[in-house]
Amino acid sequence: MVAMEPITVLLADDNLIAREGIRALLGTDPAVRVVAVAADGDELVRAAFELRPQVVVTDIRMPPTFQDEGIAGAKEVRRRHPGTGVVVLSQFDDPEYAIALLADGAAGFAYLLKDQVGDSDRLSRAIREVATGGSMLDPQIVAAMLSPVARRGELTAEQENLLADMAAGRPVKAIAAARRRTPEAVNGEIEEIFLRLAEGASAGRRGALRRLRLLHTALLRREEQGETLSRLLPSGLAEKLRTDAGAATGRTERLEVTVLMSDVRGYSTIAEYTDPAVLAGQLNAHRREMNAAILGHGGTVMQYVGDAVMAVFGAPFARPDHALAACRAAGAMHTRQAGLDQAWAGDGLEPFGLGIGVCSGPVAAALLGSEERLEYTLVGDTVNLAQRLEDLARPAGTTVISDATAAALRGHAEFDVWEMPARTVKGRTTPVRPFQLHPPRPRTSSPGPDVADFPRLVECTTPVGAPMADSLPVGAASAPGGLAARPAAGGRASVSGRGRRWWPGRGRGDFPVRDA
Repeated sequence: MVAMEPITVLLADDNLIAREGIRALLGTDPAVRVVAVAADGDELVRAAFELRPQVVVTDIRMPPTFQDEGIAGAKEVRRRHPGTGVVVLSQFDDPEYAIALLADGAAGFAYLLKDQVGDSDRLSRAIREVATGGSMLDPQIVAAMLSPVARRGELTAEQENLLADMAAGRPVKAIAAARRRTPEAVNGEIEEIFLRLAEGASAGRRGALRRLRLLHTALLRREEQGETLSRLLPSGLAEKLRTDAGAATGRTERLEVTVLMSDVRGYSTIAEYTDPAVLAGQLNAHRREMNAAILGHGGTVMQYVGDAVMAVFGAPFARPDHALAACRAAGAMHTRQAGLDQAWAGDGLEPFGLGIGVCSGPVAAALLGSEERLEYTLVGDTVNLAQRLEDLARPAGTTVISDATAAALRGHAEFDVWEMPARTVKGRTTPVRPFQLHPPRPRTSSPGPDVADFPRLVECTTPVGAPMADSLPVGAASAPGGLAARPAAGGRASVSGRGRRWWPGRGRGDFPVRDA
């Protein structure tokens, strides 16, 4: 079992005794490591920029003005490094402080009373919570918010529990999941509680209700920001930013991935003769289906550029089967687009025939750009080669994969892989070995033994890059273009004709493939 790396913490407090006491307390937790301490707001910001801790634990009031230097410093760190969690330690049990902290709508904040952190593992739990994008309020703060609100017997036990969960800063979606309800239903129940408690409320109760409403609004805003982030960033990256403090700091990861690129063949001609409004509708439908195919197989949609789509499998979260997932996604993309083309034919619209390139290999992945705009970017030859393979995927309906991707498919019988001649592509000095990929078609009867049971030698008249329908899996009775299948010497099968020979290997899906 691989040991988990401890959560790195920067501790800021101007009181030496308090600071060292908290550091000693955290030293008993093997899951937490204090990497530095600070005595004022400037030191906090400086150390955070240098060390990039996952969590900042800070007092509120520190030199030079003893106002809110701790919170201001933590927010400055968050502005530069959005994934950093913040735990605020305070002497003030006024709920207004906690609500003001959460009112920015940002996840990853906790508010604890300083004199309570030594009583249990409360501080360690708060650090774990904010390090993964959660929030936490001191139980005493929650009690202070709830005690003036409801009289005994005024709410049901379930309503009291719901109100307590909300007051503790739990996200509405988490509350809904625990209760097996929709977030909309939970929000409706909270509003119903507020309305019920507001009837005939005294001035003191109205103040408590106002604080709870502010907290509820802050939590909703935080969730809305997360949903907006998910829409604006590649799928999976928004979650990584919320759970990985280092992802937003410019850190570069080396990953083994499979990059997929697709393009609509003849798109420029289609655009020339199609009404722009109609074409925009087609593009929208095309992107929706491609997105579904990629996400359905665990991929990350990186970008759309006109009719082109770029996706990656194995980033931002690593997975060992990235090549297999990408090839399955490529097949799903062709299938979904074929369904769209069929629907469009009834309206007299041009079909979108796809060419897809798939390449497996190492990349460097990072958020790159400026403070105003960051983009999740993959860098490396794997990305460039995927684009070159996509250029080779002609005519429409073709998928071309790299030799590394083909090797990763070894033993997976759901695909047929056909080697293409090695060639030099733009940007590379050494030739590449591309392969055509397509799912197996139903087999017809053939004379002699079942040729899928032993090595197969195929000689094909189909030029490289021809449609998949013109390729002949061994064992078929006949081939397009007049090829005839017959048993070969030594129990092997061959197809006579002009062109190259292929060795698809022993049994369906067994590689490597080589020239005969």
